[in-house]
Amino acid sequence: MSTLWPRYASPDDLPAIEVVPLADRGLPASTYALLKRAADLWPHRRAITILPEPVTWTFAELLRQVHRYANLLRDQGFQRDDAIALMSADRTEMIPAILAAQLVGIAMPINPALSPEHVRELLARSGARVPDLSGDAPSTYDGELPGSEDLAAFFHTGGTTGAPKLAAHTHANEVANAWMLAASELLDEDSVLFAGLPLFHVNALIVTLLTPLFKGQHVVWSGPLGYREPALYGEFWRIVEHYRITTMSAVPTVYSVLAQCPVNADISSLRFAMVGAAPLPPAVRNAFETHTGVPLVEGYGLTEATCATARSFPGTPRPGSVGQRLPYQQVKVRDGVLAISGPTVFAGYVKSPGGLDEPGEWLDTGDLAAVDDDGFIRLSGRAKDLILRGGHNIDPAVIEDALLSHPAVTAASAVGRPDPHAGEVPVAYVTLGVEATPDELLAWAGERVPERVAAPKEVVVLDALPLTAIGKPSKLELRADATRRAFAELDVDVVVEDGAIVVLAEEDAKRVLDEYAVAWRIK
Repeated sequence: MSTLWPRYASPDDLPAIEVVPLADRGLPASTYALLKRAADLWPHRRAITILPEPVTWTFAELLRQVHRYANLLRDQGFQRDDAIALMSADRTEMIPAILAAQLVGIAMPINPALSPEHVRELLARSGARVPDLSGDAPSTYDGELPGSEDLAAFFHTGGTTGAPKLAAHTHANEVANAWMLAASELLDEDSVLFAGLPLFHVNALIVTLLTPLFKGQHVVWSGPLGYREPALYGEFWRIVEHYRITTMSAVPTVYSVLAQCPVNADISSLRFAMVGAAPLPPAVRNAFETHTGVPLVEGYGLTEATCATARSFPGTPRPGSVGQRLPYQQVKVRDGVLAISGPTVFAGYVKSPGGLDEPGEWLDTGDLAAVDDDGFIRLSGRAKDLILRGGHNIDPAVIEDALLSHPAVTAASAVGRPDPHAGEVPVAYVTLGVEATPDELLAWAGERVPERVAAPKEVVVLDALPLTAIGKPSKLELRADATRRAFAELDVDVVVEDGAIVVLAEEDAKRVLDEYAVAWRIK
């Protein structure tokens, strides 16, 4: 077995893999070196197909596209330490553009749905400029190449303040994380992946762009809207049959929808489907697997640890676990909260142009967890207050700020309410100085939050918001109340102990509770 590819077929292989230091594995030094390796090894093999046209590039053609964009960037004065802002729903240009931006400088893909105010804040904090990629340029490149410790990308992620945080990745971070996923023997060079997540999301970059480069795998990318395109679902199983898709990566809401789509094609090529970015309700797993016969393989990760930290294995289930830690990533629990160390921990948050707030050796994830002796992680909730809607991080502060701008609102607090489709949806609690109706406040917030998905689904008026023993705002009681309200609509007799644990009074409610990503037990 080569140094690059150890035996990695089951959870039992992890200790033997780590006998060899990661530095001795011979990983490419940068994302560009990874692409160049693929183009040298498999120049005429299909690398990318982009729907709906479709547009198909071989690995050599993808490299030429990256060179062309890199030369355009260099001609516009971009250099190694410059952040390059990319914002487009067009995957045809975004795929080579993000790789070219990492070759020349630092790629900063931006969600087009962010508010103009937040986009301006991200640009100011990073010093990023927006390039013009409409011209033509040579398809060879002779400029400076990045090293492993150079910064590769800034990815925005939800935080505890109004504007999103910017997490900085090095080339070593991204290449190492992609290799950790590629090292698995579940997929070979003939495997075909389907990609539908947006490229401003780390999962799209690491799992469905960089990882397949290691083994020369073909990736089929959906159209500009990805999984948000309603028309995709009526054709999805035919796409699987036509391209002989082997696996896919998506959030639980996607599998919830696919479980309702008639299987009108031969999908025998689909060996398993990867799921992450949000808690997976048992009912979604059961519905999808029963409907399709395809196992769901759960994973866990976060932008600050590059992308993926844990993955599961089909055929080796660990009920209640999000997977085993990936090779060379260390995990432990401190005061109940999961912490991560290793080569994928990010370089820090971007505080100003050229300035990073560097993390310590251990990254505090904010997720409540337990880790067993084999490195399998079980999550039990989030210590942080982010609302996770279908894999989308929603900062409660943006909802609270919008409501506090209403002249009647004196205090506001937003939390997640369990939802069978999205995992969580945002709801808000307010106190008032003068009279205002919940409908009025819903409309007010909907017009002012930066993204449509962050708009609260409900506004509840209280006499006072709960406080901790030392007088600080407490969301624990509000999360519990939101959970009670969600299940009260279903006529299920429950008692919420901490906003996440639901104690059932009757066995018959099990089927209903399985539709939600909450922990529960029979009383």
